[in-house]
Amino acid sequence: MKKSLLLTLATAATAVVFIAAKPAAPVAMTNPAETAKTAPSVYDFTVKSIDGKDVKLSRYKGKKLLIVNTASKCGFTPQYKELEELSKKYGNKVVVLGFPSNSFKQELTSNAEVASFCEKNYGVTFPLFETISVKGDDAAPLYKYLSDKAVNGAVGEVPTWNFCKYLVDEKGHVTKFYNSKVTPLSPELVADITK
Repeated sequence: MKKSLLLTLATAATAVVFIAAKPAAPVAMTNPAETAKTAPSVYDFTVKSIDGKDVKLSRYKGKKLLIVNTASKCGFTPQYKELEELSKKYGNKVVVLGFPSNSFKQELTSNAEVASFCEKNYGVTFPLFETISVKGDDAAPLYKYLSDKAVNGAVGEVPTWNFCKYLVDEKGHVTKFYNSKVTPLSPELVADITK
């Protein structure tokens, strides 16, 4: 009886080890928040325009992108003017994409107010998108991707304030991060866009 019990226990232990060692089946990603973990490029994201329409970032293939988290009530808000100048002067090489954010508690309360403010005060014509979070657990999937070097392969910086910028190459890969103090028409940023 003892021998039979030991043999049964040994067989059960082997079965448990075998089951535990079996690789898990792939799980389909159905949660949009998981997109940041699986996207090979920025072009895999769809975002909402400031007026609520879906915009596939793949529409910008072939041009560099400068993705900027913006705010209307910030000391860096005048950078909107330089972003617009950059967009007009280098629009054949780069598309400026503005993502209003209240992550630093300096944005207006509605997308309509943001759009009106940007047009009225800075003549903004480059694409603006819905107000999003750019840091923390509630960061938008695009910003999780932009700030995760393990996923995007190049950049690991999270926005530390408004008007941080990510440069994306013509193939949709993140190449560089610029903090708020780097202005849109700074020699460094312009050189990176024009090379």
